[in-house]
Amino acid sequence: MLKVKSILVSQPKPETEKSPYFDLAEQLKVKVDFRPFIHVEGVQAKEFRLQKINLADFDSVIFTSRNAVDHYFRIAEEMRFKITEEIKYFCISESTALYLQKYIVYRKRKIFYGQQTFADLITVIKKHKDGNFLLPSADILSKNIPELLEANKIKYTVATLYRTVCSDLSDLSDIKYDVLAFFSPSGIKSLFQNFPDFKQDTTRIAVFGPTTAEAAKEAGLRVDISAPQPEAPSMTKALELYIKKANKASNGK
Repeated sequence: MLKVKSILVSQPKPETEKSPYFDLAEQLKVKVDFRPFIHVEGVQAKEFRLQKINLADFDSVIFTSRNAVDHYFRIAEEMRFKITEEIKYFCISESTALYLQKYIVYRKRKIFYGQQTFADLITVIKKHKDGNFLLPSADILSKNIPELLEANKIKYTVATLYRTVCSDLSDLSDIKYDVLAFFSPSGIKSLFQNFPDFKQDTTRIAVFGPTTAEAAKEAGLRVDISAPQPEAPSMTKALELYIKKANKASNGK
């Protein structure tokens, strides 16, 4: 196993200094850089109208990410829709729920949240299954979400409010990293859209989630590091375990 000295994380740099990535860099003496391989672009009001969705028809909204929150309130403003205090919000995690404070007075609203997965959230939604749910979404939606909603007979409508777009990475063409970390199939797509002749060679590929792993393998990549796993529930833990093993092995040679 070759030594790991540098990692490129295909996400934005954390805004807070308290990040497990910074702890990882300091603890293991590795260079960790951040660069989003994808970015989000909002669907404009004109395009949204073509979906023939009336925001007033929904008494409940499901948020699976902060992007969904941002673009729901953005499109509501563009459509001049007045958001009432009666609307219920169902968020995939507590952190997503707290993010709502950017747009509403939190304590005055009906807000519910799961632990971290949509399977967790569906147990909460089932307690309010008489509602009419709006699901703000990107152009690509994880298939397990509609499957769970339909299996539990939840009345819902998907509103495509934003799309995922590959970022321009041309300035990275001459920069080499020991590990590239990916979090979505879109990130893998962006890699090959920017560098169609990319050869993995000794570069280690780290992936989060089964759909990302599948996309990497379909693209002909060798997956060396994967999360979540029982011993590595996060990407940073998976990286830590691999780097310790690889660097110990290389030092022993």
